Amino acid sequence: MTLIYQSTRDKTNKLTASQAILQGLATDGGLYVPNQIPDVALDFDLLKASSYQEIASLVLSAFLDDFTPEEIAYCVDNAYDTKFDELSIAPLVKVGGQYNLELFHGNTIAFKDMALSILPYLMTTAAQKHGVDREIVILTATSGDTGKAAMAGFADVPGTKIVVFYPKDGVSKIQEKQMTTQVGDNVKVIAIDGNFDAAQTTVKQMFNDEALREKMFANHKQFSSANSMNIGRLIPQISYYVYAYAQLVKSGAIKNGDKINFTVPTGNFGNILAAYYAKQIGLPINQLICASNENNVLTDFFKTGTYDKNRDFFVTSSPSMDILVSSNLERLIYHLTGDSDIKTSELMQLLTQDGEYRITDEMFKQLNDFYADFADEAEISSEISATFETNHYVEDPHTAVASAVYKKYTLATGDQTPTVVVSTASPYKFPRVVVDSLTGTSAKADDFELVKQLADLSKVPLPKAVSDLFGAPILHHEVIATSDMQSAVINYLELD
Repeated sequence: MTLIYQSTRDKTNKLTASQAILQGLATDGGLYVPNQIPDVALDFDLLKASSYQEIASLVLSAFLDDFTPEEIAYCVDNAYDTKFDELSIAPLVKVGGQYNLELFHGNTIAFKDMALSILPYLMTTAAQKHGVDREIVILTATSGDTGKAAMAGFADVPGTKIVVFYPKDGVSKIQEKQMTTQVGDNVKVIAIDGNFDAAQTTVKQMFNDEALREKMFANHKQFSSANSMNIGRLIPQISYYVYAYAQLVKSGAIKNGDKINFTVPTGNFGNILAAYYAKQIGLPINQLICASNENNVLTDFFKTGTYDKNRDFFVTSSPSMDILVSSNLERLIYHLTGDSDIKTSELMQLLTQDGEYRITDEMFKQLNDFYADFADEAEISSEISATFETNHYVEDPHTAVASAVYKKYTLATGDQTPTVVVSTASPYKFPRVVVDSLTGTSAKADDFELVKQLADLSKVPLPKAVSDLFGAPILHHEVIATSDMQSAVINYLELD
């Protein structure tokens, strides 16, 4: 029986996996979730010898079951190839008392590559399956990494355009240059004067604007999303949690069936939600450690049961986590309600109206899978420095958040369960933060000089994704007010 995806806000809004990938977000404002958890044969005595591609195929075949085996193989083989600089795709590295799962060996040296390398293939395959002849317009907001990874994936893909909005002062200089130098005749990058939450909220509004949707259709176009709100982004992320466990079994660090922890730097909640789904299919996970920076709305939610975005917004050294509205949390809320679209809609309406909601005591009791804490700027810097000094290993600030929170977790609980830190970006994306942390000084040089200093300090080879930026021309200059985002899209797409 084909797995059905239904909206968190209207159970009657049902699609197959390929249809949900094409749609992106539900037209009612909700997010698509599977109506049941599929059976996945997680035999790690066999899987320990499997490649990343084989594990990805196993996971995707179960969750995206209206794709044929041949279609899955085509998507996987084209996504996870030589564009990754590691044959293993996602190497697991022992760092002191933890294991770091390095998800930054793709084109844009961030974990978004893991899913955005495959999304264009899933989307174009889905379009062919359903005879869609409209141009697919990828509309997305980014806090730094999704935008570049999406553009790299969709650049010059026939039948698509991609429009990316990012907060002008809310990304690192390396992240910004990665985006503004992106080539492709179908690519548009626009900076806004607001923060990521403002960009994401406006993008959602455009998806839900019926008049705009009809105008798109009249011009033979349709929106879809490259954010983790699209299940085509979310589901592939499950694969690397399964792969990490298989590698621990293979190395002898654990035995098949032993439980492990994952600590995940968390902003929009998609990455850790994928780990939650991995646990649902039977991966032996003890605790999911939700690590936040000073924008610690999720920490407070998991500790109190109240989600409250009415707080100061901080621009931090870990910008991909500078988020106060964690969109993917809605999927978890839906499951906590017992898959009630009515209750989920009520809570999301409260978030829109009042900026906060509180879950019931019964729902709160179901959060035992999660532990949450945060790291401030001083703790992030200290963690980068200590990890390098002790293990000669360089972490980016997002990974440092996860490492610092893991240490807080062990102090609070005494839990010695083997733990994987999800390492989401190369330190070369954030050279200023890393160099300042390693040297204990505040560097005056620009980010590209600091990249060279980091290479000298760390002896870690400079990734091609960064070295190629040095002479790359800026191709995208536009900066607009948040209120002008929709007009910018209409103008770019030349909608009548």
